[in-house]
Amino acid sequence: MSHPFSEESAQSETGWMQRAVLLLTGQAFSLLGSSVVQFAIWWWIVLQTRTGSAMLLATLFGVLPQSLVSVFGGPMADRYNRKALIILPDLIIAGVTVLLSVSFALDWASLSLIFVVLLIRSAGGGIQQPAVQSFIPDVVPESKLLRVNAIFGVIDSANRIAAPALAAVLVNLVPLWAILLVDVTTAVIGVGFVAMIRVPRAAVPDSAVQNGAVPDNVAEAQGNGAIAGTTDSAAAHSIAILRRTFADLKAGLAYAMRHAHIKGVILGDALTCLMSVAPMNLTLLLMTREFEGIDLNLGFINLTTASDKLAANELGLSVGMLLGGALMSAIGPKLLRRNIAQMYAVALGIAMVGITVIGLGVSRNLLLYLIIDVLNGVASAVCVGPMRTVMQSESDESMVGRVFGLDTMLSTLGMPLGMLIFAPLADVIPIAWVFIAGGLLTLPVAWYVLMLSRKPVPLRT
Repeated sequence: MSHPFSEESAQSETGWMQRAVLLLTGQAFSLLGSSVVQFAIWWWIVLQTRTGSAMLLATLFGVLPQSLVSVFGGPMADRYNRKALIILPDLIIAGVTVLLSVSFALDWASLSLIFVVLLIRSAGGGIQQPAVQSFIPDVVPESKLLRVNAIFGVIDSANRIAAPALAAVLVNLVPLWAILLVDVTTAVIGVGFVAMIRVPRAAVPDSAVQNGAVPDNVAEAQGNGAIAGTTDSAAAHSIAILRRTFADLKAGLAYAMRHAHIKGVILGDALTCLMSVAPMNLTLLLMTREFEGIDLNLGFINLTTASDKLAANELGLSVGMLLGGALMSAIGPKLLRRNIAQMYAVALGIAMVGITVIGLGVSRNLLLYLIIDVLNGVASAVCVGPMRTVMQSESDESMVGRVFGLDTMLSTLGMPLGMLIFAPLADVIPIAWVFIAGGLLTLPVAWYVLMLSRKPVPLRT
């Protein structure tokens, strides 16, 4: 089986660049609006409750649905129109965000309603994220994947820098219902850019079935499901889809576990989310508890209010991710051409994440904390780009959606599972200890990825 960019998919430089620009621009707008609203909602929860239990519930409703839905999102990205799977979740999320905005404007909003909206937004991400990552190889040549993924990381980091700053300004100027409408506006703009992309090849969505990657009984179930839409009951059709989805998931899991590098980045991502990213979700509590009443004058800005410090916390991480993404974009294509070099970068990045999380826990100086926060962002960017590139370049075309769906499921599941442990602890022990423990537990994950990097890479069939 050939990768997406062979034969007729060998495109001119201008062709793939135009498609990549449209995709990245659309995602930039979508990310910006989502981030502004996400920060505003999370800050509202933190400032209203100031408890680890509320943060735990927000994480469960905001993350767990994405993990569960991605079980279906990965196979869907392999079988159906990927562009549609990028656009439709944005439109649905925009719709529920409008409803939440109206409820705040009419003073009907409550914490439970916010949790419901977080659930729907998260579920949309479970479909959209595997689709976006699977769509990139459709519009970008394999030789450009690392560069485009790094640029994607830069855009994500730039949005993370702009979003908390914009959110901090908006929180002090306008009510929350008006801030929520930012996401609606940017979603419509982002959908417009993605809709203009013309895929250069007539990709058949269910190519996995045609190439024998899925068992025959699954293909039969698909055919039966299609017939059921016209002759059988809707229930029989749903059962056929469900069986096909779980068969796809099983095939994707078996495929990933047979390939050492793919297994390494997927499990490395999931375990890092479990050990380090989960306590990192408690940085908002760490800021409000450990640095309450402590001001910091940086010359160009004076951090005094809680929203100022929360914004600075997010900005520090985002600046680091921007710097790390720019570094990977500049030197990554030259230094990380080989698969083993990309795996080394993933292992190094995970180790740096663990060390910087420990640093956040032991820091008692606000300026030092923000510096370590920047370094944590750099560490995240160092491993994220190579992770995506390994999954995209080493996966067969028919399996790339399932590989990303599996990664999304396990990584997003690792976060709430970690929060189930760390968030209650943050209410009974010093929150700094939570960060130290999480960072220390992350270091063996880096060693595990390093060991798997030495395994040979099987040839794609």
